[in-house]
Amino acid sequence: MFRFALLPLVAAAALFGSTIAAGAQTSSMSSSSMAGMEHGMAEGTPGGDGMPYTGAPDLQATVSLVVAGGPIGHFSLVKALTALAGAATANAEVAKLTKEYGAAKVTSFVNVQNFAVDDAVKRATAAGVKFPTPTLKGAELAKRLTMLGLENGTYYEGVMLDHILTHAIHEEVMVDIDKKFGEAADANYHRIADQAHYDLAQALGAKTVKLASYH
Repeated sequence: MFRFALLPLVAAAALFGSTIAAGAQTSSMSSSSMAGMEHGMAEGTPGGDGMPYTGAPDLQATVSLVVAGGPIGHFSLVKALTALAGAATANAEVAKLTKEYGAAKVTSFVNVQNFAVDDAVKRATAAGVKFPTPTLKGAELAKRLTMLGLENGTYYEGVMLDHILTHAIHEEVMVDIDKKFGEAADANYHRIADQAHYDLAQALGAKTVKLASYH
């Protein structure tokens, strides 16, 4: 199914480096509309993005998540959540989030998440990223993704996205989200994702994971 080989990290850094300037520029443009705000959220740890991670991406986690919600180019968060935690847990979580945030916001969260994954794959492919063969599944993948999003024990969606996309591509995807859905929908996506990943961590027994204040 996949004919991707893992890109050496040095080459990956070179490829992603060309997008950093663009990411910084779009980030500045996004925050200029409201002082101290970026993509509808407060900048830094208080926001749903957490603090930027600028190291090498975990491409195994990336491709495994894409396949869990595949087919490629048609990502489904519901399908991915079912693959990660099982149908019963997935259905219970959707019901919980709907009760807490309302059907409209949860629907927006799902739509934005689906778009974000597809957009990220498109951008990464265009940048020349070569993905490894996916090997992570189920609870193992769920825990890996949650751990990638931790900052001082607290889960932030933005930190996880930096780890699986690189910070530069993450920023580009957020700008694409803002253009298509608006900054409020972008912020809503991060807010509910913080809660959903915390809930998933608790369901999988990772009781030490803390919930971000932005949820």
